[in-house]
Amino acid sequence: MNLSLRYKACDMSAKPSTTTSTAPPFSALPLPPATLANLQQLGYLGMTPIQAASLPLALAGHDLIAQAKTGSGKTAAFALALLAKVDPRLSTGLNPRRFAVQALVLCPTRELAEQVTQEVRRLARAEDHIKVLTLCGGATLRPQLASLEHGAHIVVGTPGRLLDHLQRGSLKLDALNTLVLDEADRMLDMGFHDDIAAIAKQCPQPRQTLLFSATYPEGIARLAAAFMREPKEVKLREAHAPAKIRQRFYEVREEERLHAVSQLLEHYRPVSTIAFCNTKQQCRDLVQVLRAQGFAALELHGELDQRERDQVMVRFGNRSCSVLVATDIAARGLDIALLEAVINVDIANDAATHTHRIGRTGRIGHVDEAGWAFSLASMDEMGRVGQIEHALGFTSEWHPLAELTATGKEPLRPPMRTLQIMGGRKEKIRPGDVLGALTKDLGFAGTQVGKINVNEFSTYVAVEAGIAEQAMKRLAGAKVKGRSVKVRMLEGEEPR
Repeated sequence: MNLSLRYKACDMSAKPSTTTSTAPPFSALPLPPATLANLQQLGYLGMTPIQAASLPLALAGHDLIAQAKTGSGKTAAFALALLAKVDPRLSTGLNPRRFAVQALVLCPTRELAEQVTQEVRRLARAEDHIKVLTLCGGATLRPQLASLEHGAHIVVGTPGRLLDHLQRGSLKLDALNTLVLDEADRMLDMGFHDDIAAIAKQCPQPRQTLLFSATYPEGIARLAAAFMREPKEVKLREAHAPAKIRQRFYEVREEERLHAVSQLLEHYRPVSTIAFCNTKQQCRDLVQVLRAQGFAALELHGELDQRERDQVMVRFGNRSCSVLVATDIAARGLDIALLEAVINVDIANDAATHTHRIGRTGRIGHVDEAGWAFSLASMDEMGRVGQIEHALGFTSEWHPLAELTATGKEPLRPPMRTLQIMGGRKEKIRPGDVLGALTKDLGFAGTQVGKINVNEFSTYVAVEAGIAEQAMKRLAGAKVKGRSVKVRMLEGEEPR
């Protein structure tokens, strides 16, 4: 059976659907009452199109190929399916105290793997003692080996590191019943085909395989033919409604391109922007220009180490950075909510990349607001603009740079600042511990505290910019989880 659905827009954030009138309810699915209650508590009031189309098939045990854009709700689609088959009591035969891995999720980047892990943990609250473990490259191997000594019910990771653990014998898949390939097209683009093949060969048969992809290149068909059993297909098209994304093109000379970015920021004043560049050097140059003009800008490209990438994404995700300047490869797999604008500093090399870039703005859940997508094009890039127009079937709306004027308001500043607490999951710190320390113990209002990210060894908490210095000083003299902690501010020039 091939389900082809068309819809107007999908949620491009990690947040659940808030639609109540047209979205099918989760209660229509064969899910336990505790799971349905947890979904309601988390704000999942109705299924997104990808969830409504894929969950009945996945819960029925079918292999599945689902085509949907990043942020359309696909994480919950495969997470609910794999959680329905997890037995928390199942252990390995050799060690009854070691949890058996029953589900494996492959992701293209560590950032996406961390986001998937967090979402699976939230959805698993209805069950007791579901352990979800992240295994990604760029992180120290020893803590991962120590965690694997106790096992896990669900493992989320990048192909290279997962294959490393399989080859070491530290990761056992004897009890696996579900394999998920998330952002499969991105993994193929990044050269992971052989690693995926090697991992799939070590997964037992029979099993259920769920493949999610934003596009459907030839490599997806090869994967399906090699590793899947009569997969059902769900294809969701028109992931972004034209009315939700307002595109404007500006012709620029090469020497005015970088300054044009700051002109756009001053004129439109978006709180959160991704600026896409085609090269790492262009990223570096633009960040220097923006910082010199007082913008809180960070760069994301392949030369950053994993700690730097983590801190960049934490700060941009919690709104303590206004502009993320990124290359396409570095930004693949990122799921960023509340994004108001995308700027194509350089014209994308193809229509698919252009669509992927601009689709990050104009997201459902903010139905009264449309996102902005700005593109800067020199005369040398007009051929690529024409190719993108032809491929996507639209006519570019051109505007002169002269229409961009500064508003005269205060310089554009992010509303939040980020505090780093030296201690994370290894010290059993949870978000509620940090929130309690700031509100109950130190007297700050809950509305002054933003997103809290707990990593393996560090915890990051966003606080309103106006109280950041005071919060840092008070928190440094207080206790979290019954112990004193070291705290520092992540400043504008960090990480470098």
